[in-house]
Amino acid sequence: MTTQIDLEVAEWQRWLEAERRLAINTLSAYQRDVNKFLSFIGAHTGTSVTPKLLISLHIRDFRAWLAQLRADGLSAHSRSRALSSVRSLFFFLDKKNYGQNPAVSVVVRPKMEKLLPYPFASELIEQIIEAAGSNARGKAEWIKLRDQALLTLLYGAGLRISEALGLDAATFSEKPETLKITGKGGRERLIPILPVVNDRIEQYRMERPHKPGQDGALFVGVRGNRLNPAAAQKLVREIRQNLHLSDKLTPHAFRHSFATHLLSSGGDLRTIQELLGHSSLSTTQHYTGLANNELYSVFDQAHPRAKSEKK
Repeated sequence: MTTQIDLEVAEWQRWLEAERRLAINTLSAYQRDVNKFLSFIGAHTGTSVTPKLLISLHIRDFRAWLAQLRADGLSAHSRSRALSSVRSLFFFLDKKNYGQNPAVSVVVRPKMEKLLPYPFASELIEQIIEAAGSNARGKAEWIKLRDQALLTLLYGAGLRISEALGLDAATFSEKPETLKITGKGGRERLIPILPVVNDRIEQYRMERPHKPGQDGALFVGVRGNRLNPAAAQKLVREIRQNLHLSDKLTPHAFRHSFATHLLSSGGDLRTIQELLGHSSLSTTQHYTGLANNELYSVFDQAHPRAKSEKK
């Protein structure tokens, strides 16, 4: 039986998609967070969850929920996102004239350590991409070419994995010089495409056995369907294990490396912000510390005075 809160949550999701223009993955995360919250509140209060009940919740109820998330092993980042998801629902309920719940606004966010993105050296990135085409992996030649093309695109253009896998084959029917990407929040950006990216993708396109299907996907799996993020994560995990690399090597690490290496080479922060599709410059500035660390390392190794001081 569909309850009133079920109807409101469904409408809230449609509102997020239409008005806030959130990405599909973000929508799914918000939905999961809210479902878990509603399930907890039902058990915590021992009654059916309704919009009226939610509006009447006390700050101690929200603290009990966050404490349970922590006990379940969720990181501070995940708990903070869950709080954002729930606050979004309460904001929507207020818009629907159910009333405000001041308590949800004053709950203190979990304190998070400032985690810097982790880049990998350009030489190691090349080694990883070569490993994707290794015969040791026992995969069909076209799949190895696909994997190399995907990783080259992630590093060469700084794309999110969802953006890369969302591309259609027609985008590369003729080697493009630029790529228009629609990222988070519906923000569009234009990215130059390096010749090596075009070449890798062309090699893959020539060898893949599947013609673009109804969805016209560029990157496909063995059955010809659009490749999903889980498959890309599995690919990187296999390479990581074979090369004995850190768990920090994920599909997103290629994007971090792209940004850090541009900064280390003298790239302009504003330009890199545009290339990454960040809405705020402060997000892009997270990479400056990484770039500086790399520059200091080069300085330490190359400057004659630095060497003499160490003796």
